[in-house]
Amino acid sequence: MTASISWISRTPVKALALQHLEEVELGEGGVEGDRHFYLVGEAGRLISNKDFPTFQLISASYDSGRDVLTMTLADGREISGRVERGDEVTTRFYRGHRAARLVLGPWSGVLSELAGEPLRLVEPSESAVDRGRSGAATLLATASLGALGERLGVESVDGRRFRMNFGVEGPDAHEEDTWIGHRVRVGDAVVIPLGNVGRCVITTQNPDTGISDLDTLKGLAAYRRDIETTEPLPFGVHAAVVQAGRVRVGDAVSVL
Repeated sequence: MTASISWISRTPVKALALQHLEEVELGEGGVEGDRHFYLVGEAGRLISNKDFPTFQLISASYDSGRDVLTMTLADGREISGRVERGDEVTTRFYRGHRAARLVLGPWSGVLSELAGEPLRLVEPSESAVDRGRSGAATLLATASLGALGERLGVESVDGRRFRMNFGVEGPDAHEEDTWIGHRVRVGDAVVIPLGNVGRCVITTQNPDTGISDLDTLKGLAAYRRDIETTEPLPFGVHAAVVQAGRVRVGDAVSVL
């Protein structure tokens, strides 16, 4: 298999717009700076793009050295400041619970105003990737996007809909499924994919508008519903990191 990294993405604040990078450090906790913060509602429940699709139009950057968080809203307004940490709270993170510290500053108020309900920005002790260290990194063969596009009868499917860390060019469509349980070198790092990434309604949303405009779930159900998988409607894989290292766009990807 000849394969290479075609894109790298992350978001400092879960549910906000993806950043696209030329290189990153990949460690046991995932891509450096990925999902460093997340949002919860008044009762402590994790907020996702299911709740507020247009949050994908808000970009964020976090300078860990200066401890400065900046958000740029869709209307061009910029909210920036040094991060101050408040009380520790227990949040509902999918089906479990996760401890995090409240982030004090202007961000929660602005996002609450946009949402029309109280939201709080929090910082966990480890990154807020969905599956913890067993899913520290996510990978998707770019050919898989082509296969889904054929099913949907569209020319192309935007990979941002799936919010994956790494796109991999070269493998056949869904060849990444065969990597589960095997060591895979990704640039200078080594990962072990442990399962499939099951898909939800967020993937139907256009990352430039937040509007649901493509029935990705129907497309996946048409040819992926009955395959053996760790999660329903699989598209891409999640992996644990067994050797940290630098990953760059263009780096080789190989099954060891």
